[in-house]
Amino acid sequence: MLYPIELWVHGAGGCSGHPRGCQAKTPPRRAARRTGAPTAAGIARGSVLCVDSGTLARTLGHMAETSRPQHLIRLADFTPAQIDDLLELSRRIKRKTGRAQLPGKTAGLLFFRGSLRTRASFEAAMTQLGGSTINLSAASDFWELESQVGSVMDGKAPEHVKDAAAVMSAYVDVLCIRPKPAGNSWAIDRKDAEIRTWASYSSVPVINMESALWHPLQALADLMTLREALNNLRGKRLAIVWTNSPTPATGAVVNSLLHAALSQGMDVRVAHPPGFELDAGVLDEADGLARENGGSVETGLSLADGVRGAQVVYGRSWMSLEDYSNPTLAATRRARHAGWMLDEKVLASGDDARLMHAMPVRRNLEISDGLLDGPRSLVYQQAENRLHSQKALLMQLLRG
Repeated sequence: MLYPIELWVHGAGGCSGHPRGCQAKTPPRRAARRTGAPTAAGIARGSVLCVDSGTLARTLGHMAETSRPQHLIRLADFTPAQIDDLLELSRRIKRKTGRAQLPGKTAGLLFFRGSLRTRASFEAAMTQLGGSTINLSAASDFWELESQVGSVMDGKAPEHVKDAAAVMSAYVDVLCIRPKPAGNSWAIDRKDAEIRTWASYSSVPVINMESALWHPLQALADLMTLREALNNLRGKRLAIVWTNSPTPATGAVVNSLLHAALSQGMDVRVAHPPGFELDAGVLDEADGLARENGGSVETGLSLADGVRGAQVVYGRSWMSLEDYSNPTLAATRRARHAGWMLDEKVLASGDDARLMHAMPVRRNLEISDGLLDGPRSLVYQQAENRLHSQKALLMQLLRG
């Protein structure tokens, strides 16, 4: 059976909706009868279309899908082509040859935990693009929010993320969220439920500014830096090395870097002491990315084996998932590996290796002064690239 659909839209002769509900002077034009899928242009002109029920369902479903905002929770939310476009735009922006204008656009930045580079680079990016930011911190500007769907809100949180996301979506053009993991269970925190709840109920793009599992913004800047240092990344060797710190982060930076590098066909080695293995699900995906893109991944290597022959050595401290909710046991475990520090001697075993680190970095504990301040270090270039790559991301999401 065919179903006739008559759509009335705003035009020169009247308002949108059925003519009985307005004073339209000129009825919309009628399109020829057809049984194929209606085009967006045909619908927008106000056509009478005859479609079967299956085509109708598919068309309306497609329209709903394409109307949803593009979110960035993890780098895999973007296609390889989109990532290449972002990196190329980042390069042009850095060389001052790309158009960079977002006048009248506003970014809402919500921090549930501290930030230096992410906050500063986002504010600078929006300002330099002609836009503005609303910067809110959970420590001083708003209260705890409930993220569990269907919960009875008789606890500390007086407001649900569902409501906050809907309201903030009316104020800003993009929402940038840095959630705070609860820290009680890795099995729960790795689901990134809070940031995903924001994305579910926001009508504007949501950008993850580092969750428990992913840090896509750092990964974009890291890819940009790696390309600047090595050009074509396929077959190049990257060492990701655990470093000792009394304040280790989650594996978000390393997880995102690992997947980003493997998606470019790099050969990646991950060096860490026993007990500091990365998330099993992240590693399973990493194996698949290596196979798909012609790269390779090795994990659980010693410091010496990880760095040997590497062209880039990336230092980062991350917490043990075995002691995730027990800081006392975690501190005891870390104390046994105080020798995991990068210095000029360690880097010398690489292949003319360059140094990267996402920062903040503990000098002479994670990395020596001499190496950080020496000619092989890319850390400041890497931090600067956060600005350029985030400009590119904002332009891609908001110019549309």
